[in-house]
Amino acid sequence: MKQSKARKSITLLDVARAAGVSRTTVSNAFNRPDQLSPEVQQKVLAVAKEMGYAGPNPMARMLRTGQTGAIGLIFSEALPYAFNDPVSIAFLQGVSKVCEQAKASLLIVPALDSDVAQQTIQQAAVDGFILYCIPDESEAIVRVLERQLPVVAVDQPVLKGIPFIGIDDRQAARTAALHLLSLNRRDLGIIAMDLHNDSYAGPVDAQRLKSAIFRNAIHRWRGYADAIQAAGIDPTLVPIEETPNSHGVEGAFAAAIALLQRHPRPTGILAMSDMLALGALRAAENLGLKVPEDVAIVGFDGIPLAAQVRPSLTTIQQPLVEKGAIAAEILLGIPNKKTTLILETKLIVRQSSVKGSGE
Repeated sequence: MKQSKARKSITLLDVARAAGVSRTTVSNAFNRPDQLSPEVQQKVLAVAKEMGYAGPNPMARMLRTGQTGAIGLIFSEALPYAFNDPVSIAFLQGVSKVCEQAKASLLIVPALDSDVAQQTIQQAAVDGFILYCIPDESEAIVRVLERQLPVVAVDQPVLKGIPFIGIDDRQAARTAALHLLSLNRRDLGIIAMDLHNDSYAGPVDAQRLKSAIFRNAIHRWRGYADAIQAAGIDPTLVPIEETPNSHGVEGAFAAAIALLQRHPRPTGILAMSDMLALGALRAAENLGLKVPEDVAIVGFDGIPLAAQVRPSLTTIQQPLVEKGAIAAEILLGIPNKKTTLILETKLIVRQSSVKGSGE
């Protein structure tokens, strides 16, 4: 018995004829619905569904337009960190929301200096890249620039001719330190996030600070130092404990224990992130210290959890979701977006520094 011939595959033109519209209208119904009225889009999609047409072939679109409909996000940490760290999650929310609206895909690539990571960047089928907190000397930057595609940098690196989105880390950190100093907390300790890409945990000396490669960390330290020096205190005498970002709250707990067991014990702790500050809250509780009576704590970032813990966390709030959204909008060519933006931050005073205040 002869097999029946395979049914002819339905094309975009077939749908256009059946719906009584142009090929462009059918394409817009799938790829640019904002160009059509809801009624026209629904009509076209209904006809396409009835005919068994799933939409334009992405490979054909790529060959025709030279665009893949995807962007690459180069991330400074190992991939699991992007989905565990609250700051990264908020940033990704902003990027992904814009990608969804633009019907663009998102490829996340960890900027690890490995052959696999470099090959992924070289071969990624994307229309452009977002560089997120990438150290200046990273090989990933070289590979991205070799692609000669549109690039947006967020927080780091700062490259001539490349759009940049960030905050004034130094001024924001200065505000945090001034807050503690205004409360007469002059014996301070600092918990630092990664200064280098070596997973170091422990006390930080002057040489390690001087050679730091992460822009946001070193600028936050400089902001703290500005305020501390202005208060007549030698910033080089303020103890610093570093913990890798990947160690999370547990690493911060160990760093805070080391600070709080010093003599004299710090009466104020400046943490370079809210996750580090949460570890400090736990350490204070573990040592039987009251917050803020015995030790006041200030974080940085303004993650949602900062308002939910008890005592609630005083922090520097930055627009994390907006930062991701703006970066994606610039990369995707959405109009009316400046190519370089320094976003505003705000000190949020809560219970970890002033008893009875905040949420």
